[in-house]
Amino acid sequence: MTRQPVPPFTLDTARQKVRAAEDAWNSRDPDRVVGAYTGDSQWRNRAEFPAGQSQIHDFLSRKWRHEHDYRLIKELWAHDGNRIAVRYAYEWRNDSGQWMRSYGNENWEYATDGRMAQRHASINDRPITEAERLFHWPLGPRPADHPGLSDLGL
Repeated sequence: MTRQPVPPFTLDTARQKVRAAEDAWNSRDPDRVVGAYTGDSQWRNRAEFPAGQSQIHDFLSRKWRHEHDYRLIKELWAHDGNRIAVRYAYEWRNDSGQWMRSYGNENWEYATDGRMAQRHASINDRPITEAERLFHWPLGPRPADHPGLSDLGL
């Protein structure tokens, strides 16, 4: 299965890959998201290390059961060959109703078919008030005219 665009990435294709990942994650649909990863994909996400599509699917299912009203913005940081680095922020509400903004960086390595083989994520959470929220679009993909991270001063 090929997932366009494929490496080696140009500035434009790296940006396309980042936006496609953002849109998929904003769907909060593990079935949709997991197809972007190789069958033996290796992750580091906080203190969890899912490996392979089945474990990644389970991880994402758990994540989105507890991260309500999830909205994510990713921004390209760097790219080279088959690697992309991004920074991102997402807002979500926990089971108790507390809003959070999570900030992070990810390093991605892609297989030749355009699926991600490795994902290394570092994430920090910050409680915010509802008034501090910046991501207000309807659930689903971020509208094309919504500001990105740099535009929002994040």
